[in-house]
Amino acid sequence: MADNRLKKGRVIFHVDMNSFYASVESAYDHTLKGKPLAIAGNVEERRGIIVTCSYEARAKGVKTTMPIWQAKRLCPELIIRPPNFDRYRSASEKMFQLLEEYTPLVEPVSIDEGYIDITNYTEDPIKIAYEIQHRLQKELDLPCSIGIALNKFLAKMASEMKKPLGITILRKRELDKKLWTLPVGEMHGVGKKTAEKLIKLNIRTIGDLAHTSKDILSTKFGVNGVKLFERANGVDARPVDPSSFSEFKSVGNSTTLKADTTSEEKVKIVLTNLAGSVGRRLRRKQVCANTVQLTIRYSDRKTITRSKSLDYPIQSSEELLEYSLFLFRKYWNKEPIRLLGITGQNLVDEQYGYKQLDLFNYEKDAKSYELLKTVDEIRNKYGESSLIKGGQAKGDPSELLRDKKRRGTSLDKDFLRERSKNDNT
Repeated sequence: MADNRLKKGRVIFHVDMNSFYASVESAYDHTLKGKPLAIAGNVEERRGIIVTCSYEARAKGVKTTMPIWQAKRLCPELIIRPPNFDRYRSASEKMFQLLEEYTPLVEPVSIDEGYIDITNYTEDPIKIAYEIQHRLQKELDLPCSIGIALNKFLAKMASEMKKPLGITILRKRELDKKLWTLPVGEMHGVGKKTAEKLIKLNIRTIGDLAHTSKDILSTKFGVNGVKLFERANGVDARPVDPSSFSEFKSVGNSTTLKADTTSEEKVKIVLTNLAGSVGRRLRRKQVCANTVQLTIRYSDRKTITRSKSLDYPIQSSEELLEYSLFLFRKYWNKEPIRLLGITGQNLVDEQYGYKQLDLFNYEKDAKSYELLKTVDEIRNKYGESSLIKGGQAKGDPSELLRDKKRRGTSLDKDFLRERSKNDNT
């Protein structure tokens, strides 16, 4: 019998695949089932880092971002496999296709999770949730947890409450018992830094946050403070929007050179500056790019764009430069260049854009992130030319510009894309 109390408002599911990479590997190779399994970058080296692991491995204390040597010490029988992103993308596509059989209102938010709106269904939502969970297990051999609520935030929080293979309903009248007792750091949308600031204000639980003055939170955290207050009180009006994932949202800069050039050294200086600027904008917007596009305009005004889809989302200037140089060296026809541009495309929120491939550089990346924040603050305050690197200082970047007003111009308008866009390089 349907729970009519669920049908008074929207009915939103958050479908979260359990230990997705490890589950996909176990579905591919049944000999791995029931065994402690971890997916790790740089498997052969001690400095490799665990990307994800099975629940059997977690039971032995193995955790994401843990060094392989430490995981092996905790669980000597741990099986380690390198990531296979083609396999994960294929499984993800099948998962979302299955969800779309129930409703067109499916919003993927990462490779292994998404929201669906089944408000218009007349059947019992709980029955539908169990059916979806059963079908994913039977047809794809993949376990999932499902959160059910009247909005996206509560559905997301509900899906975290029971793993693996959980189905949890979070009603607004249950917030005081199920949600408000949780530490504020466990709230979706609250990162480590924000949690530390909240705790300094003696806001230790989600309930504390819900009962803090909205004005105080607005003063301390701006617009985000108001949003956190609303979420803690179960308020979230965001619709389930299929197009939010299927749009190319882009951040890009282009530079018109003062003089046409065939000098690779000058090109590298320009691309370094562009990558630095685009990287800072990505970090400021708190997004990562799944695709890097390079634009080259020749002296005869012929313009080409070439892009590369990445194995993991990025936002660092160094990686933007690396892929831009790769595209340049592959596609430049040796003719004089008038304009260069770099664009980060297919953007995702940085909370979903964690590094999936090179996690064996985790410790280095963590230190680099803090350094990047400091550099960003200095350049945002004092301008582009502050903290120029040695390679950039070999030439005067201003000498390369034909029209300085061109700096910061986005190269592309947003346009729709298919969910599983192939690398078009």
